[in-house]
Amino acid sequence: MSCHDDDAAPAAATSVLDAPRVVLVGNPNVGKSTLFNALTGARQRVVNAPGTTVELQEGRWRVEDVDLRLVDLPGTYALQAASPDEQVVADELDGGAADLVVLVADASALARSLLLAGQVARSAGPDGRGVPVVVALTMGDVARARGLGRAADHLRARLGVPVVEVDPRTGAGAGELARVVTAAVRTRPTMTLAIPDDDAPDDALYDWVADVLAAVPAPVRPVRTWSDRIDRVLLDARLGVPVFLGVMWALFQLTTSVAAPLVDGVDRLVNGVVADAVRGVLPTGWLQGLVVDGVLAGAGTVLSFVPLMALMFVAVALLEDCGYLARAAFVADRAMRTLGLDGRAVLPLVVGFGCNLPALAATRTLPHARQRLLVGLLVPFTSCTARLTVYVLLASVFFPEHAGTAIFVMYVASVLLVVLGGTVLRRTLFRDLVRQPLVLVLPAYQRPGLRAIAVSSAVRARAFVRKAGSIIVVTLTAVWVLLAVPVAGGHDFAAVPVADSLYGRAAHTAAPVFGPTGFGSWEATAALATGFVAKEVVVGSFAQTAAVAEPDDPAQPGLVGERLQATFDASSGGHGAAAAAAFLWFVLAYSPCLATLAEQRRLLGSRWTAFGLVVGLVVAWVGAVLVFTVGKALG
Repeated sequence: MSCHDDDAAPAAATSVLDAPRVVLVGNPNVGKSTLFNALTGARQRVVNAPGTTVELQEGRWRVEDVDLRLVDLPGTYALQAASPDEQVVADELDGGAADLVVLVADASALARSLLLAGQVARSAGPDGRGVPVVVALTMGDVARARGLGRAADHLRARLGVPVVEVDPRTGAGAGELARVVTAAVRTRPTMTLAIPDDDAPDDALYDWVADVLAAVPAPVRPVRTWSDRIDRVLLDARLGVPVFLGVMWALFQLTTSVAAPLVDGVDRLVNGVVADAVRGVLPTGWLQGLVVDGVLAGAGTVLSFVPLMALMFVAVALLEDCGYLARAAFVADRAMRTLGLDGRAVLPLVVGFGCNLPALAATRTLPHARQRLLVGLLVPFTSCTARLTVYVLLASVFFPEHAGTAIFVMYVASVLLVVLGGTVLRRTLFRDLVRQPLVLVLPAYQRPGLRAIAVSSAVRARAFVRKAGSIIVVTLTAVWVLLAVPVAGGHDFAAVPVADSLYGRAAHTAAPVFGPTGFGSWEATAALATGFVAKEVVVGSFAQTAAVAEPDDPAQPGLVGERLQATFDASSGGHGAAAAAAFLWFVLAYSPCLATLAEQRRLLGSRWTAFGLVVGLVVAWVGAVLVFTVGKALG
C-alpha cells in the first residue's frame, strides 16, 4: 500500500483531477475490478456517479512520471441503458469526460465481450468522433484451460486498436498495458467495425461478432474443466442446497460470533482506555461530558463497526472473486423470485439477521441499482442480533414460561415483514422489477486475489467511516446535549436526571402518541428513542430511567424487570403482556440503528432513506396498535 492517498494528500488530489481520465468498461466477472485494484493500489476512493446513487471506484494510476485518473464503471453486457448502472456507462461513453476507455474483455468468453465492444465502437464519444479504446484481454489462463487459442493478435488486427493480455491477479502484462495506455491517451485510437453504419440492425452486429470469432482457434472437442467438475456438485439440487446453506451460515456467524470480539475490543479501547485518558486530561464538568460521552462515544460507535464492515467486505469479495457468489445466486433464485428479485438478493438479506449494517454493504453484489434500492429498503426489516437483547428482556419478564417461543415468533414476524414488504413495494413503486428468469454467466472458479481484496475492502471501510461516521458523531453529540440540558428541578447543566432533562421532557411530550399501543409511558418512549441510536441500549435506557443497575443478563432482569412490569401494567391499564408484545413488534419494525441509517443515506440517498424510515415507523405503530388490541381482547 502507498501513502499517496487521494484523501490524505490534498495537493496530490488536486493534480489527479487534472490528470487524463481513463475508464474501465466490461462485462461483469471479467476481472475489471481486480485490474482496477491492481493498477491503483490504495490510491483510490468510493464515489457516486453524478446525480445517482450508483457507486464507482476512482483512483490514481501512477505510470512512470504520469498520473492517470482511473474509474471503474459498473459491469454491463449492453449499452441499452435498461438500468441506472447501464445508463451511467452509456452516458460516459456518449458524452462523458473520459480521455480513454480500457475495454476489459474475457478471453474465455469472447462472444459477450465482442458484443459489448461493438456497441462501444458505435458510441459517439465526448467529441462525437467515437470512443478512444484500448482492449485489455483477461482470463487468458481460463481460455487456455478450455483449449482456446491466443486471440490478442487476431483481435488487434480486426478491431484496429491496441490489445494487451493481462492477468490482474499476478500483475502480468500490467507494464505493457501502462505503456499502451499512456500512448493511446495522446493518439486516441478508435475501433473499426465492418458494419455499414451505426443505424445498422443488431443482427449485423451479431454477424460481425460471429465473423470475428470464426478466425479464433477453437478446441477440437469440448474440454471439461475443474469448474465444470465442481459445478456438478455445487449446482446439484441435492448437494448444492446444503453447501449454500453452510456458506450462508458461515456469513451469519461472521457478522455475529466472529465479529463480536473485535467490535467489543474496539469499544473497550475507545470508551475505556481512551475515554479514561481524556477524563484524566479534562477537568470534571460539562466539557468532559461533551467530549467523552458525546463526541468520543460517537467516534467509538463508528470505529467499533469498522472491523465488522471490513470482515463483510472481505467475505463478499472472496465469494465473488472465487466464483461461488454466482452459484449461490443460482441456488437461491427460486426463493427470491417471490419478491421480484433474483437469487443474488439472498446474501444481504441473510446477513441482515446478523447485522443490518454489513447487509447494506452486501447489496453491492446485486447487478442493478433498482434491485440494490429495493433490497436496501427491506434489510432494516431483518431482525439483527442487537434486537435480540430487547426480545430476551421482555420475553423473560412478561412471558417467562414461553420466552423461547416469543423470541422465535419475532424472527418469524421478521421474515414475514420482508416478504410482505417486498411484495407490496414490487407491486407499487418497483413495478419495473418484473419477475424474470435468472440469466447468469457462471465465471470460472479462480484463486482470489487477496491483496486486491484487502485494498478494496480497506477503501470501502474508510468510505463508511468518512461519510457515515460524521452523521453518527454529530447525532450522538446532539443526544448528549439533550440529556445534559435541565428543564426542571433546578439541576445544573450536564448533571441532571433523565426525567428532568430536555431529552426526558421530549419523551414525556411524545408519550401520548403511543397510548393506543399500550406502552404510552415516557420511560418506554425514551427507550425507543435511544434504540434509534442502537437497539442494544434499549435495555440500558430502561435501567437508567428506573434508576437501577442494568442487568448483566437480560434473561435475569431483576429490579429492571420489576420496574418494567409496573410501567407497562400502568400504561396499558393492566394489560402489560399485550403492551409488551406490541413493544416487541415496534422494536422489530420501527427503525434500524443510526449507523445503518447513515449507511443507507450514503448508498441510497437521503430521499429513499427518509422514505424507508417513515414507512418503518408507520408499519411499527399500526402493527403495535393491532397487536395490543388483539392481545388485550384475548386477555
